[in-house]
Order: sequence, then structure tokens, then C-alpha cells
Amino acid sequence: MKNWFTRWLGGSFRPGQAASPVQPASASAPAAPAVTGEAGAQPDAAPPAIDLDLVYYRWLAGAASHAGEAPEQLILDELERLVRQPEAAAGLVPRVPAVIPQLLRSLRDEGVSATDLARQVSQDVTLVAEVIREVNSPYYRPTAPVRTIEGALMLLGQNGLRMLLARVAFRPVISAQTGRLARQVAPQLWAQSEQCALAAGMAAPALGADPFEAYLAGLMQNVGLIVAFRLVDQVAGASALPRSDAFAHGLLGSARTLSARIAYLWELPPPVAAAIMQAGQPDALALARALHGGDRLAKLRMLVDNGIEGAAALAATLGAEQRQIFDKLRSGDD
Repeated sequence: MKNWFTRWLGGSFRPGQAASPVQPASASAPAAPAVTGEAGAQPDAAPPAIDLDLVYYRWLAGAASHAGEAPEQLILDELERLVRQPEAAAGLVPRVPAVIPQLLRSLRDEGVSATDLARQVSQDVTLVAEVIREVNSPYYRPTAPVRTIEGALMLLGQNGLRMLLARVAFRPVISAQTGRLARQVAPQLWAQSEQCALAAGMAAPALGADPFEAYLAGLMQNVGLIVAFRLVDQVAGASALPRSDAFAHGLLGSARTLSARIAYLWELPPPVAAAIMQAGQPDALALARALHGGDRLAKLRMLVDNGIEGAAALAATLGAEQRQIFDKLRSGDD
């Protein structure tokens, strides 16, 4: 089981691999490549050899198709320029609130008091309002309305608070987009980011990684991709997002590097940026393996939920531990 899981989570891009087009559940949606697999496969069987990242990208691109096609090489060249200038790239998305890095450092200190945490959160009025709104949502189901940061702390505890703070801080970074393409893909990217964060956090303990750093890396890893879509909006206007394998690999690879470099700029914990850079590499550290595994489970969850042909058959090959995480992503459980 462990060797199978390592192989599956360790899967990465396979440049040049062919993918057969299929139709999602919606007849009006553009074609996406099939995820191939044998229904009813035994949990320890080797999973089908697919390029899950390419399948996911094609699904995203299909959601934003228009007439014509954007200039591939121009987009990739401009994206490489942003990789070399991460400050310019970070300017294309809202920044996480300045108080977040300070809070994250405090939350790693077991000696920090609830009063200190409440004081630090209170420095950002917008963040306070978001935390109060979120903690009163059906997701947390408080027995009585929570009206203060101190009340939120009592309900959530320190670990719950830091996860909530991270989610609240990152949501506008990915979701608050104005360009046509970025606005269309933002809901899917945010949903995948949340699910990746949950999956990575759940997978981390078994791999010897820090669950919260894995959670934070899951939220951060798509920031470079939303920057890439903003760039496509600027360069290509109303043209369709290119769908070729080479373009997809180039875009996704540069976007991951951008995510890591922006994480450094935003003073997130250094292991988070390192994990984003290493995810999918053969000799990656534990945190990167947790992130990569969470990313793949979250992408598979999105494909299954959106009716991509063959995705459910691939999910049927998951081992028991991975299936447990996969099913929790569906239900939204922590």
C-alpha cells in the first residue's frame, strides 16, 4: 500500500503523453481529456498512467473557451519575465493582509496568549470582520452568535483560528479578479485551493510534515496560476486559452515557480515556499510530498465532481487512507 501511494502521489507531468478527448457531464462544456482507469480496480493495483495536471488544466481551459486562440509563445515569454520579476507578478493579485505573517509567527509560539492573538488580529479591521462573518457561518455552527475575536478564539482554538485566518486571507487573493479569463477560472481555482489545503493538511502527519504548513502551502500554490491567467487577459484579450500540451506544461511549471517566489515576498514560512518549489520532485522533502499528494487528490475530487469521464474509475483505485481523505473533500469535513 505504501509503495503504491508513493507512486501515485509522486506522479508528475509526462510531457508528450497523449490524452483522448471526452465530454464532461455537461453537454455544453468543451471537451476535456479522459482520465483512464479500470472500474473496480483493487486498492493496491498500480493506478492508470495519466497526466492528472494536464487533465485538470484542460478542464479549466474548457471553462474559459472563446473563439480564436491566444499566442502561446508570447504568453510563456511574458510569464518567464514575471518569474524573474516576482515583485511585478505579485502586483497582479491582492496581497495577503500585512498582519498575516506576524500572526503566523505568533501562532507557532505555544506560549502566546489568547489576548495577544486577539490584539494582533484586531490590527486589521477588514480581517476582523471576515473572521467574525466566517465563524458565524453554517460551517462552524456556533450555538450563539460570535461577535468578538475573543469569542472566535474560544470557539476555534489556536489551530482552528490559524486555519481560518489563512483561508480568509487567501480567498480574495484568488477570488477577487477582474479580467475575463481570471474571473471565469477563479471559483474553480479557489475551490481546488481549499480542497488541496485540507488534503495536504490531513496527509502531512503520516509523512512527518507540519499539518498547518501543508495547509498554508495548499492555499498558496495556485497564486502563481491566477497571476498567469491575469497575464493571459492582458496579452491575449478575448482569445481562448491555448490547450496544447506544451503550453499547459509551460504555464503550470512557471506558475508554480511564481507561487513559491511570491510566498517568499509575502514572508510566509520558508518551508512553505520550498515545498511549492519541490512538489512533484523525486527527492522532495516531506512537506512537499504532502502538498503534491493533496494537490492530486483535490484535482481528482474536482474532476469527479464535475463529471469528467473516467475520473470516478481512477478514484476507485485509491488506497484506504487516500480514499478517506478524498471522501472528506467531498463532504467538506476537516
